[in-house]
Amino acid sequence: MSSMLAASSPAATSREGAVVPPLWAEATSSAALRHYRSLPKKGKPQGRESTVLAAVLLSTPQDPHCPTVLSLGTGTKCLGASRLSARGDLVHDAHAEVIARRALLRLVYSGIGRGAPPEWLVASGDSGRWRLRDGHCLHLYITQLPCGVLPVPPPSQSELPREQRNSVNGCSDIGLVQRKPGRGDTTLSMSCFDKITRWSIVGIQGALLSHILEPLYLSTITIGQLPDGASEEFSIENNIEKVLDARLSSLSSKFPPSFKMQKPMFFEAPVPPTEFQQISGDEAPLTCGYSICWNESGLHEVVLGTTGRKQGTSSKAACLPSTESLLCKRRLLEAFMSLEHPLVAQLKSEDLSYRALKDMSHEYHHSLELLRKAPFFGCWRAKPTFVDAFAVS
Repeated sequence: MSSMLAASSPAATSREGAVVPPLWAEATSSAALRHYRSLPKKGKPQGRESTVLAAVLLSTPQDPHCPTVLSLGTGTKCLGASRLSARGDLVHDAHAEVIARRALLRLVYSGIGRGAPPEWLVASGDSGRWRLRDGHCLHLYITQLPCGVLPVPPPSQSELPREQRNSVNGCSDIGLVQRKPGRGDTTLSMSCFDKITRWSIVGIQGALLSHILEPLYLSTITIGQLPDGASEEFSIENNIEKVLDARLSSLSSKFPPSFKMQKPMFFEAPVPPTEFQQISGDEAPLTCGYSICWNESGLHEVVLGTTGRKQGTSSKAACLPSTESLLCKRRLLEAFMSLEHPLVAQLKSEDLSYRALKDMSHEYHHSLELLRKAPFFGCWRAKPTFVDAFAVS
């Protein structure tokens, strides 16, 4: 089968300097799947159910060919627009890639909060910020193509802004920003591939952590093969790397200090186990409603993706703090505000909302605005302001 990604190619060098071996994709997928199998059955697919697995991994100069799993997530669900919370107490997007990223953020918060940051972070000069240690690289593994990477029928040319009507850098089918698929209640969450595009500019650490952490970029993304080969609609000519290049080609190169355009290398892994294959047949495929959240600092919980709360939450207890996932916005904000850091102490005194705190990360916000002004992201729909207007004491 022809590979739509850079599969087992000769040894390549990642953009961060770490050597990627010919069997990098297999090493990455094996590490992620091995760790998944070591977890209890709680939250895993049952019977005909399937799910998506994503993991963030770390490679080091000491052992660049054997990545270790830092965080892991599963899931395929997200909340519809009518279910969004103004309190920040729900996980709105429980897709595997988003869960794995947020679990990584909890890992960083946990380490810095204990005064013992992960060994792959190091102080960045005298600024009071942290950065990724030299020679260390972060990687993402996903068992299947991220949602939003396959093209969808575009609006008519008359419906598009003028700057979106022509091809971008010779690539005429780069798709549009897409919302995540859902039944019934329309979701406002952007697709995982759109978020991966964003991470290539602003990093995966998010706006809050950008106050104290330099951007964390992914060096590689490894994706499991489709069981029946590549879709006819997803050709070699429009492979993932080319589409990402086309999306980012019109961006300004004048980014704030420490921010940049970091395009990850893509690799194709072997076909994942059956529980990660959403195969259509005589019976409609079933997807598991739960999301497993794990990181190496001890986080391990299961979230019901259709409610955004921890597994086992009863209707009577639906609004209790004990049912909130550690990955919801409120809990992440609490983790940030609890840090013993001069900048955080200053922000505490100002009694700001979650949205205001994010916007005060000026370099991050400026980089994000550069992306939003690009032709491809011209139709990015901001979520309602009420979902980020909450604050914590």
